[in-house]
Amino acid sequence: MNKNILVVDDEESIRSSLGGILEDEGYRLLFATNGVEALEVAKKESPDLVLLDIWMPQMDGLETLQRLKELYPSLTVVMMSGHGTVETAVRSTKLGAYDFIEKPLSLEKVVLTVKNALDAGRMREENETLRDQAMGEHDMIGNTPIMRKLMEQIRLVAPANASVLITGENGTGKELVARSIHFHSQRRDKPFVAINCAALPEELIESELFGHEKGAFTGAVALKKGKFDLADGGTIFLDEIGDMSLKTQAKVLRILQERTFERVGGTRTIEVDVRVIAATNKVLEEEIKVGHFREDLYYRLNVVPFLVPPLRERRDDILQLIDHFLEIFCQREGKGTKVMAPEALQVLKSYDWPGNVRELRNVVERLVIMSPGKVITANHLPESLTGTDETRYVSGSRLGSVMEFSSLREAREEFEKEFIIQKLEENDWNISRTAEAIELERSNLHRKIKSYGIDLKK
Repeated sequence: MNKNILVVDDEESIRSSLGGILEDEGYRLLFATNGVEALEVAKKESPDLVLLDIWMPQMDGLETLQRLKELYPSLTVVMMSGHGTVETAVRSTKLGAYDFIEKPLSLEKVVLTVKNALDAGRMREENETLRDQAMGEHDMIGNTPIMRKLMEQIRLVAPANASVLITGENGTGKELVARSIHFHSQRRDKPFVAINCAALPEELIESELFGHEKGAFTGAVALKKGKFDLADGGTIFLDEIGDMSLKTQAKVLRILQERTFERVGGTRTIEVDVRVIAATNKVLEEEIKVGHFREDLYYRLNVVPFLVPPLRERRDDILQLIDHFLEIFCQREGKGTKVMAPEALQVLKSYDWPGNVRELRNVVERLVIMSPGKVITANHLPESLTGTDETRYVSGSRLGSVMEFSSLREAREEFEKEFIIQKLEENDWNISRTAEAIELERSNLHRKIKSYGIDLKK
């Protein structure tokens, strides 16, 4: 479809020459002789681009620009003037103009500027669409009382700048809560930077968080900005903060208190405006007692606490989540619409989901890919969900009676071992794919495989 370009200029010769050259380029032209008329045309025609003269009677170009951007924030506007100054160009840019071109107009430059401006507008629209789609994939799904309460908390807390601490089991959606808080905050147009503190070796985490100066250590061949630098003005999400060293905790505490830090190997103090959201599956009060977590940092982070419930405590949301994931993966994989048979839904709803929403998402994705027909039946479900007469299941793992375990630690370790084996089986024993599926660093997964004595199948 041809793009609509509105030319606003009180000189008929300018309107005529621009109209001729741009119509030859395949654009549809609209015209206005002053700012008041431009607002009327913009309201009726919704142009894709406005070429706007600065010096006009009744309402000058800068006032017109301001009014247009107030009414249509995403509208792309290019300013034109034969009496332009640097000050005028700067002010135009601050008011939201895409570019500023001087008269007398070079028609070649006009054509190029118009093309670039329209391309920039198209890219902005595509980015907004992608962002909305991405947010759609990460929507908070659920209508149970516990989820409605959580979503209400997010709505109340998001506009503030207070630090947030999110707790909950692995896979419950702690990062989703953090992204939702950011998305509904006044920082939504600024960066959201996430970092998994457990996935980074101790010797690298400070450099990742705070950056480093050139020559700070072997291999530091250039200055590198850290995550706090990159998140300036926005939100930083520190996942698995319970695994952060005490030394790094002290630096994070300083940022929360003073909003300043130094890069590794540097002495210059850097100011930063960042909202900190942290998450952990650990009980930090217990970590404080054994000296693994700073009490002062805990109270700084825990200004607003959030607890994300496990999926087994909101079973009535499972069917809604399944529908949501089916829609996402059917569209992504180009499989057409698929539905779950009632018996399959019953199995999925009665399963304990030790991996929580993440596990459910992975299972639905696998079923969309592996089931040949339009209807996913119970026969398509993995055995880890359905169980057998010969195998006892506790929360979906191939475990014996819970009474066989002498301690909670022993039970956890046995479950983790079986969970890793199950995920390795689902990913054809590919360590890289399995690590990505369970959101664990490859080196950490390899270490767990070795410690549990898991025999990798060839």
